[in-house]
Amino acid sequence: MRGTHRLAYLSKPNGLRRVRRTVNLRTPPSRPAQATTRAARPKGMTGCDDSAVTANQVTAQDEVVDICRDLVRIDTSNPGDHSGPGERLAAEHVAGLLAEVGLDPVVLESHPKRTSVVARISGRDSSRPGLLVHGHLDVVPASAPDWRHDPFSGEIDAMMLAVVRQRLREGRPPARDIVLTFTADEEAGGTWGARWLVDNHPGLFEGVTEAVGEVGGFSMTLGSQRLYLLQTAEKGMAWLRLIARGRAGHGSMVQPDNAVTELAEAVGRLGRHEWPTRLIPSVQAFLEGVCDALDIEFIPNDPTQALSKIGAVSRVIGATLRNTVNPTVLRAGYKVNVVPQTATAEVDGRFLPGYEEEFFDELDRVLGPSVTREFIHTDIAVETTPDGDLYAAMTSALLAEDPGARVIPYCLSAGTDAKSFSRLGMRCFGFTPLRLPPDLDFSGMFHGVDERVPVEGLRFGVRVLDGFLDRC
Repeated sequence: MRGTHRLAYLSKPNGLRRVRRTVNLRTPPSRPAQATTRAARPKGMTGCDDSAVTANQVTAQDEVVDICRDLVRIDTSNPGDHSGPGERLAAEHVAGLLAEVGLDPVVLESHPKRTSVVARISGRDSSRPGLLVHGHLDVVPASAPDWRHDPFSGEIDAMMLAVVRQRLREGRPPARDIVLTFTADEEAGGTWGARWLVDNHPGLFEGVTEAVGEVGGFSMTLGSQRLYLLQTAEKGMAWLRLIARGRAGHGSMVQPDNAVTELAEAVGRLGRHEWPTRLIPSVQAFLEGVCDALDIEFIPNDPTQALSKIGAVSRVIGATLRNTVNPTVLRAGYKVNVVPQTATAEVDGRFLPGYEEEFFDELDRVLGPSVTREFIHTDIAVETTPDGDLYAAMTSALLAEDPGARVIPYCLSAGTDAKSFSRLGMRCFGFTPLRLPPDLDFSGMFHGVDERVPVEGLRFGVRVLDGFLDRC
């Protein structure tokens, strides 16, 4: 039975809001009679280990799959223009899950149906700076007939929700204060989600100095060696519209000033352009770790030599050796025998940390003077160093569950809400731990058909995250 809970809704940047109640886990919250409980663990058993659970008890490892299934059945497809269903239903569901275990989540709307959720949990040592743990509620649009299973009834990452719910039921506080945030609009750059929260409600993150989010902590296998990739950097984003203009006219006549031809040639040059290699610290650390695991020499002047040995993840890593641009959309004309006056293309540009200026200079040179560009969305690149107490806590939590593995940093070729949260001075990492089968092309499924995560990978992640919250 769903517990009674109160939610605060904020739809205006300066709107009044209810004061949030922070649950102090030093004194476990009282539970309603129907709430699930758990027997004392046998000596030596810690964390979200469900080996001694009876049929009437619920643990994070039990619950994570159901939470995933329930969330993904809520369609939050984000086409990027507010025409989708929005995140409101998913946000209310998440807020309800948190309220059931004693939290007072704040539900905020930046635009009708574009909804995010924030909740704070007090830790054992509230004098320490807080930690942000963030995920997002929206997904990229998917065509159900293309999938073997309905894309809105599968599995997604709900590990942190499951872990937090179990810890709150058991009265186990994290090592320090945690701010849980589930955002809208991440798949379209975060303008109506994380960036809106940062710009309009920075007080929700007061005292928070570090953050962990998605796309880090997953495994790759090299021979018999399992490596876990912790995200310490991500490329910047430049979604651009390219515009060529010419003379409109009849398609049967000679048209030397043809906008379609001019645009097509520019797009072809851009799509085939060989960008120079630039070795940033996070990518060098990854390649050094891979070479060490393979017992081969790392050659800084030839960083590509290891790519052929790391399997499918080489597509992600290869994209972090240089700036990149991919043409994605073309638009021109309205009738086969009419030469249009304008033609446009949309391209997805990504630049490495420290190389934004070089990226735009090179882009303009390749496009030439006859094609102009305008921004659809742009955001910064971010990078931190693979060191410090938080990095050690993530590493230790992973190795506690997989002692023979190695942990290495890497740079994500795409982007996350870390771009927005870093603007508040947070040091950001990607850490959503998953132990994956050696033959699963995890990175190759990003935004692809039949994107999925193994159930056992989720349960592994639950155990790692539970240990992480004790160490963080």
